[in-house]
This record gives sequence, structure tokens and C-alpha cells, in this order.
Amino acid sequence: MTDFERKRVVVTGLGAITPIGNTLKEYWEGLLSGRNGIELITLFDASKHDCRIAGEVKGFDPHEYLDRKDAKRMDRFAQFAVAASKQALADAQFVINELNAEQVGAIIGTGIGGLKVLEDQQTILLNRGPDRCSPFMIPMMIANMAAGLTAIHTGAKGPNSCSVTACAAGSNSIGDAFRLIQSGYAQAMICGGTEAAVTPLSFAGFASARALSTRNDDPAHASRPFDRDRDGFVMGEGTGILILEELEHALSRGAKIYAEIVGYGMTCDAYHITSPVPGGEGAARAIQLCLKDAGLTPAQISYINAHGTSTPANDSTETKAIKTALGESAYKVAVSSTKSMTGHLLGGSGGIEAVAAVMAVANDRVPPTINLENPDPECDLDYVPNQSRAQTVEVALSNSFGFGGHNVTLAFKKYVAS
Repeated sequence: MTDFERKRVVVTGLGAITPIGNTLKEYWEGLLSGRNGIELITLFDASKHDCRIAGEVKGFDPHEYLDRKDAKRMDRFAQFAVAASKQALADAQFVINELNAEQVGAIIGTGIGGLKVLEDQQTILLNRGPDRCSPFMIPMMIANMAAGLTAIHTGAKGPNSCSVTACAAGSNSIGDAFRLIQSGYAQAMICGGTEAAVTPLSFAGFASARALSTRNDDPAHASRPFDRDRDGFVMGEGTGILILEELEHALSRGAKIYAEIVGYGMTCDAYHITSPVPGGEGAARAIQLCLKDAGLTPAQISYINAHGTSTPANDSTETKAIKTALGESAYKVAVSSTKSMTGHLLGGSGGIEAVAAVMAVANDRVPPTINLENPDPECDLDYVPNQSRAQTVEVALSNSFGFGGHNVTLAFKKYVAS
């Protein structure tokens, strides 16, 4: 497809359920103020676990968005997605009706899906027998139900799918939605990522892989991307949702426009099931492909919302990837990891981090990397330490990398009429 045939795509609505706020306003204000969302786990008894801290969503009431019957038949990850999707549609003042329903779709990714339901039903199976398992177990558990239920509860009858690419799932979903609108298969898409994996089995598995921080006595400082003293990631939960629209469609209804989505790059390391390839070659190519797709040069990038997990391997590797992709321009770009505040939402991370990137473009503010007290010598870029920054943000990138070697970069740009 040549450039002149591509439809322009803009962001017109945002929704967020996060460990630092359950609305877009609360989330954005939390990011700018450096709010910590990581505390001791309350969702289960973690006393026997090596890691006992997480970025839990606090005060979320699904009944604000769903009736009790529907909420009871959904896992938490799907509840989050439906809630944030309704927020985003309201923010966009976008009404799905009989006239446009077939041109509005949903792609919402997740890394794990309904793990809590699976754990609970396994316990019932072992203790009470197979005939006591819920008939809703499968539809509550399977990963595609965030997108499917969002469509059911909003009426979106267009393209519907779910990326399950580990921690890149949210970003892949946004990128795939962008492509569908760009190529004319939809006029608007509800897209993003969701996760609710703060469960005993999930923590046991990640801890066995020695991926989690064990700074249990100091949760507020446990997630410390790019810091020399980082010791692993802190799991979070929640959802970030974007409403993407074809530009002319958005203009025709007088929609406000946060930013234009202009680039999508994805690659695979083809190297290891959990570790990034040394030097970050795959991540660098994703950034480069995103810039090529967007028609941007490294010098045009203002801000990068980094994957920035606070693990020893990721942060130095991502730094190398950014330097490879941007060259000398890497040292002139603001880079921050909002996971320092929210923890790592796995498949939901790309969703809330794309929201953060879009808000940076819309507001000319860059969120900080908190807890950056002793910079790692191998991490030598401008990570916006500890305090948010007011600066012009013409273009923001959002990086997401996942187990299996998945690498995704998205590019958002200030909207300019032409």
C-alpha cells in the first residue's frame, strides 16, 4: 500500500484503570505527580511467597459499569477492559448505533487472561469434584473475552480480535487496530491491553523464574527502572484503552483529537523464551521499522515511554536498542518508565503506556521515572528522573517487549491538519 492510499488515524478517546487511578484524569495526574501504586498484596494471602508486593487496582467497583449478573460472570481482566472501554467511548463522545456498529471494532490484548478463574475452578475440581465446576469457567478464562465482552457491552460489530503476545499484547492490539483503520476495514476501533494476574500461581511462577523484586520491606521503592539497585519487576494489573478513528470520520463528527498514530513496528528476537537478545537488536529494529512506517527521523522524536521493567536484563538492553535505533539523537530524547509507578501490567502494560504517550503529546508533559537514585552506568540516557517535565512533545514512541522475543513500538504525533 503506498503512502497516499493510507487513511490517517487519530486518537479521540482514552480510558484507564490502573494502580494509581481508575480514570484517565486520576491516572495522568498520578503519573505527573510521581504517585506510587505499589503496596503489599491484598488480593490473596502472599505470606508464603518470595514476592509479596504488587501494583493492585484499588477501589474498583465493576458495578459502576456492569450489572451484578454480568459482572459475576466475568474475570477481573475482562471487567477492567469493559470498564475502560466505556470510559474511552464516553471521553470520545462516540456513540455506537445501528448505523455505524459494523464499522467499529475491538482488539484488546492480554498476556494471561482469566488466571484467577482457572485457579479457583481447579481448587473446586480437586475439593468438590468435576460436576461442581462453573459452566462459565471457559468463557471467563479465555483471553479473547476482553475483546468479545467489550463488543457485547458496547455494540461494536466490526473487526474483533485479541493479541496474546505476552507483555507486548496491548501494543500489538493497538498497532493491529491502527492497520485495520488505515487500510479501510474499520472507521473506528476500541483497542488496548488488560491484565489481572495478581494471583498465587502467577506469583509463584514468576518468582521461580527469579523475575520479581523481593524488596517486600520497601514497596514504594521496589520498581526502579534503570537504577543500579533494581532487583526485578513488580507486577501490576489494570487496563489502558484507546479509541482510534479514521481522521475524516473524526472530523465529520467534531471529535477532539489527542494525537495522530503514525507508526507501528514489530519484530522478533528469535533468540530465547524469556531473555532479550544481547544488544537489543530486535528491539532496535522494531523502533527503526516504526520510524520508517511513520516517515520520521530519529531527530524528530521527543519522548519515549520505555518498556523499562526494572529487571537487570531489560533496562540495559533497551538502552542499547534506543541508542542503536536513534544514534546520537538518543541522548537528546526524554525517556521514562511509568512502570516505576504502576508496576508491570504484563499484557496490559502497552495499553496504559500508550495512553501515557498520547497524553504526553497532547499536554506537552513528560512523566518521570521515579526511584531513579543510583543510575546504572550502562543506562546513560535522559530518563526524566523523579520529577515530571514540561517540554514540547511533537512525537512520542511507546516500547513494549514480551517473553518469546516479541518487540513492538508505536509512534504518536501531534495532529496537524493538512
